[in-house]
Amino acid sequence: MRSSAEVVLEMKNNQKLKQALDRSRQVLRVEAGAVSRLAEAINGEFLKALKLIDKVNGRVLLTGVGKSGLIARKIAATLSSTGTPSYFVHAGEALHGDLGMVTGDDIILAVSTSGETREIMRLIPAVKRIGAGLIVITSNPESSLAEQADLVLDTLVEEEACPLGLAPTTSTTAALALGDALAMALTSLKGLTAEDFALFHPGGSLGRKLLTTVEDVLKIRKQNPRVKESDTIQQALFVMTESRMGSTSVIDQEGRLTGIITDGDIRRAVSKQEESLSRKIVSEVMTDNPSRVKPDLLAAEALKIMEEREINHLPVVTESSRPLGMVNFQDLLRARIW
Repeated sequence: MRSSAEVVLEMKNNQKLKQALDRSRQVLRVEAGAVSRLAEAINGEFLKALKLIDKVNGRVLLTGVGKSGLIARKIAATLSSTGTPSYFVHAGEALHGDLGMVTGDDIILAVSTSGETREIMRLIPAVKRIGAGLIVITSNPESSLAEQADLVLDTLVEEEACPLGLAPTTSTTAALALGDALAMALTSLKGLTAEDFALFHPGGSLGRKLLTTVEDVLKIRKQNPRVKESDTIQQALFVMTESRMGSTSVIDQEGRLTGIITDGDIRRAVSKQEESLSRKIVSEVMTDNPSRVKPDLLAAEALKIMEEREINHLPVVTESSRPLGMVNFQDLLRARIW
């Protein structure tokens, strides 16, 4: 049986947990409210910044220090991944040589909650001499940094969600949201498509889906099983077994695709117990004029064709209908383009 002291201690711990949960909910409400107000208050300065970045001949350099530096790094990554060449440089490192990467065609986008960040302020004279533009994201539009900027994007944050008012919370959330808003607005201006996005993310699932072609999938097996219309089913079976494809293209005397024969076709022929496989010819069993695709077709489209037509094998042909190879359903799944 627990002692009274243990019961009291448990009650205190439960009370602390309840207070902690209440605090976490309050933090989310405060930050959500700040972002919501920001959405309603986007003004002409935001539009000017949008136009300036859209027309920039160089790149967008994001800079900041501490938590604001982390937000700047993320904004740079988002801009770059959506078609706006951007990079991050720590303000302190910029003071010690990294500023040499900046040109007069670039734009500096500085993130500073206070607008008084010493390292960024020390960059201003050099930035002015280089001729780069300066946009500041800050919660203090009356700050020293804001006075030096070409454009100021005010996050409109009046208080932090931190109960001590010290840890950057609401301010960093608002700055990040404002950076995302800029990046997404730029994608709209640039007309960014899913294919463009995939080009910037070739290693992701979207990249595989939108960049992988049938020709890429052919490389998985490197097989191109073929038989002539006049070959026997037995010969076709040998070709299919050797290629381990479960099917083979059927070609005419000129090498053009005229049909396809699968292991299912052969099983059905055997079940009829008509004549020997060594005497029955391919043209009697094959599927005439089968579905076929070109090598430059997206693999995802080939997969869709196979699903819609309920087929497991798909010949790949040239412009003159000569077989280049055969892809099957498993190869497409293995390429992870679904």
